[in-house]
Amino acid sequence: MSDFESTALPLPSQENSGSPDGSQEVHWKVVAQAPGITPATIIAGRLQAEGVPVRVWQEAAGQALGLTVGLLGTGHVLVPEEYVEQALEILAYEADPLEEAEAFEEFDDLAWDDEI
Repeated sequence: MSDFESTALPLPSQENSGSPDGSQEVHWKVVAQAPGITPATIIAGRLQAEGVPVRVWQEAAGQALGLTVGLLGTGHVLVPEEYVEQALEILAYEADPLEEAEAFEEFDDLAWDDEI
C-alpha cells in the first residue's frame, strides 16, 4: 500500500495525551483504498469495530466533485503504523462460504425444530 503519512494528529482515543495541545506524532499508513469516500468509510467502520484507530481521506477536489474513480476519487483508509499488521489481518479475513452456509443450516434446524 502507499506510505501516506501525517504527523501531529491526535489519536481518536487519546485526545488529551502527548503535548499540551493534545497532539502527538503519529505516522499514518494506508491499509486500504476504495472507489470513493463511502466505501472507504465502510472499511474504516469494520476496523473501528475491532478497536483500531482509523482515518478516512479523499482528495478534497474529488470529494467536492463526487468522483469515485481515478486519483481524485480514491478513498484512503489510514491507521497508525503500529496498527498496520492488525488492520491488514482484519481486512484479509474472509470466511469460508461453505462453512458459513453450514452454520446457518444448523441454526435453522435448531430454531425450527423447537417450534414444531
